[in-house]
Amino acid sequence: MNESFSLGGILNRVKMSDESKPGDEEVNDNKHLSKTAATDAEVTFEHRSAPPETRLYKKRWVIVFLFSSYSLCNSYQWIQYGIINNIFMRFYSVDSFTIDWMSMIYMLTYIPLIFPVSWLLDKKGLRVIALVAAALNCTGTWIKVASARPDLFPVTFFGQFTCSVAQVFILGMPSRIASVWFGSEEVSTACSIGVFGNQLGIAIGFLVPPILVPNADDLDELAAHIRVMFYITAGVATFLFVLVVIVFQERPDIPPTHAQAAARRISPENYSYTASIHRLLRNKAFILLVITYGLNVGCFYAVSTLLNRMIIEHYPGEEVNAGRIGLTIVIAGMVGSLICGIWLDRSKTYKQTTLAVYLMSLVGLVLYAFTLDLGHLWVVFITAGALGFFMTGYLPLGFEFAVELTYPESEGTSSGLLNCSAQVFGIIFTICQGKIMDSFNTLAGNLFLCAFLLIGTIITACIKSDLRRQLANQQALAAVPVETSPAQAFEAKL
Repeated sequence: MNESFSLGGILNRVKMSDESKPGDEEVNDNKHLSKTAATDAEVTFEHRSAPPETRLYKKRWVIVFLFSSYSLCNSYQWIQYGIINNIFMRFYSVDSFTIDWMSMIYMLTYIPLIFPVSWLLDKKGLRVIALVAAALNCTGTWIKVASARPDLFPVTFFGQFTCSVAQVFILGMPSRIASVWFGSEEVSTACSIGVFGNQLGIAIGFLVPPILVPNADDLDELAAHIRVMFYITAGVATFLFVLVVIVFQERPDIPPTHAQAAARRISPENYSYTASIHRLLRNKAFILLVITYGLNVGCFYAVSTLLNRMIIEHYPGEEVNAGRIGLTIVIAGMVGSLICGIWLDRSKTYKQTTLAVYLMSLVGLVLYAFTLDLGHLWVVFITAGALGFFMTGYLPLGFEFAVELTYPESEGTSSGLLNCSAQVFGIIFTICQGKIMDSFNTLAGNLFLCAFLLIGTIITACIKSDLRRQLANQQALAAVPVETSPAQAFEAKL
């Protein structure tokens, strides 16, 4: 459920801080030669009279907002069944656990497909991945249009499965789009905007289905409401697919930074996807982050999937307010995501910020768990908002911290492993918390999640703050004196 989200076919990319100035003007900076990666890979430049030109295009904002839009449409569908769990149970004559799988199928599908999709992303680039994602999402919505009958649950499940496959082509893209299109002082903010669309879609998924599909007694009337909801979704998905076909561009003609210019010179034949995976799996700090990211986002997935059940148990008949509480969680998280992204661009305090947000996520879930059954919905709104601000706000932090720890590996690969971990823990936590709620109560289920957030907080404190990208940027800026010519700098490096 929280996901994530970001694509040229270049893997050992080098992100430098010497980016171009905002605007469409070209920037030629003769003071610095494009630098070598300070970690796993080295990029060597030919003799040049000057560093390659760079430019920031205004279209970069169109690209990231278009991506956010079709990501929104896809993530909305992830929760549209779960938030009115009781209504779909009655309409399709299935049990609660079956409807839970309408959300969990998003998590399950991601796990086996993320590796081939990451490989495809590196080989074919951003535009191909965007087209496939938008096309699959559009197809899934029209399949569901045909499923608005009580005897067609397998059809609606197949439609949801198709949309879940589309999600695999979406979640890893925010950090890659940020790298390919944006300057180094914008990448965290751009990544946050990419994640923002996914979160907004979940928010709409909490809010709209309870309004469009009221709990009517007559099944024919209920079918009509469900059909209207499916038609609206299909119309939006189709419109966005057409926009992606027309507008979405692989990469800017002129790269945004000297680092991206350098990365374009790396031959794809020189890169091994398998070797990259092996290097990532040997990176201890990254592996710890993969675990902690999975624990945090997995908890968010479980809370979101089971939210309707938790609210209805203590506040019967409050399906609409259950959706509004979910909306509050995600809207607060969207604010948290943007604030965290801007803060990282300014401070570069990755570990400190990640640890603080993780700890506050634990505090927020504890408060939510102990106030849920007080009988005051306004209290639940407040505690749920506090939980969402930190737990959902953690998403872009995890992506960007991973890029720092794994530089110069592909952002798509590191993001994919983070999301894979989140899906695995999400399935485990959703099933276990649901069973605990059935056997005991909602408090026991939420405390189960709190225990794992505590473990995640402790592990986060143990992650070594090995900011490889920042180190490379600092060494790059210090490598060539201002008065040194590029040719001299190249000879000195040799």
